[in-house]
Amino acid sequence: MTHSHKILIIATSARDMGNGQGETGLWLEELTTPYYAFLDAGAEVTVASIKGGEIPIDARSLSDEDEKPASVRRYEADETFQRAMKSSACFSRLPATEYDAIFLPGGHGTMFDYPDSRALAGLVTETLESGRVVAAVCHGPAGLISALNSDGTPVVQGRRVTGFTDTEEKAVGLDGAVPFLLETRLRELGADFVKADDFAVHAVRDSTLVTGQNPASAGRAAELVMEVLAERVSA
Repeated sequence: MTHSHKILIIATSARDMGNGQGETGLWLEELTTPYYAFLDAGAEVTVASIKGGEIPIDARSLSDEDEKPASVRRYEADETFQRAMKSSACFSRLPATEYDAIFLPGGHGTMFDYPDSRALAGLVTETLESGRVVAAVCHGPAGLISALNSDGTPVVQGRRVTGFTDTEEKAVGLDGAVPFLLETRLRELGADFVKADDFAVHAVRDSTLVTGQNPASAGRAAELVMEVLAERVSA
């Protein structure tokens, strides 16, 4: 990867699950792991969000020190990145066509604002149809479900994808809090949903669409994004 690659990461702006279900937001390692992977590979990375402003971080993703992912530790020592997270741009105000890839990190917040964003759905469609890269991890594929191809079919129809599975959702006890189960919805839209064991590292690529199953899969998803970008350069 060279410095010419520009990657746009779009985080959730949803802070609350509603109906007394509690606070939510971004699952931090799903943003920090790809962010540093891209940055270290020489890419120019922009962090944005659905509404702009401070990106809400799910407190549950700030794990005990002994379990904290390396990228989260790095983030906690990175004041520049922390400031950027407090004042993100609204993604729809950015020149989206200038980015080689968009990356959608998860967190339960995405289940509440990604599907309702017509601008995000349009960006996903435009990016895929132009041959550029769309990637999403864990609950991030919620950003794919409202996107349609030019012929009106779902962009996930017939594509190999993964995401947070129904059994993983039940395992964390939030299957009753989310508005829909992500795996079920993707299957209903005609996706070829491919999964590994619960909480195992698993990411899949279908042409320029990359998806990861859970937080632990964020790094692998980022690797696949870089593979696609490298192929585009050599083509």
